[in-house]
Amino acid sequence: MLPQLWFFVSIAFGFIAWGIVASRYIWPKLRHLQRAEALRPILVLHSFRFVGLAFLVPGVVSPDLPSAFAHSAAYGDVVAATLALLSLALLSRGAGVVIVWIFNLWGSVDLLSAFYHANDSGLMAGQLGATYFIPTLVVPLLLITHALVFRILLQHRAARDTLRPANQRAL
Repeated sequence: MLPQLWFFVSIAFGFIAWGIVASRYIWPKLRHLQRAEALRPILVLHSFRFVGLAFLVPGVVSPDLPSAFAHSAAYGDVVAATLALLSLALLSRGAGVVIVWIFNLWGSVDLLSAFYHANDSGLMAGQLGATYFIPTLVVPLLLITHALVFRILLQHRAARDTLRPANQRAL
């Protein structure tokens, strides 16, 4: 039980540390940028989610790592990385914002479902092997930046709505 406790404490510290970094250094730089410019660095960060494929590499993870968790986490991350790259490519076009919404919804749900699948499959921290740092160091950053993307998308939508005349605003 003690290794599991350290695993959850590590995840909590990851959220605390990345939360401080995001609130003190990342958000102050992004909040005044135009939407596309604010989204671009976060999308680049998420393009590295291909690293989740490490869950499928024998020797990197324990052979006892539940395959249901490994496959859903790995393939979910590849889809998220692909959507992040597609979002980057289309960001300056009209469809870009729609793709960013799809990326952000998919990516957020993927990470949250990975926590659920890990718990549901009885995953033990030691089964992660070298990928131990993905849920403890990387996932907290990714979830926090997903929250920032939602904030950017909603903030810019609210700003756009307040600039429209009252008779043209959506009800």
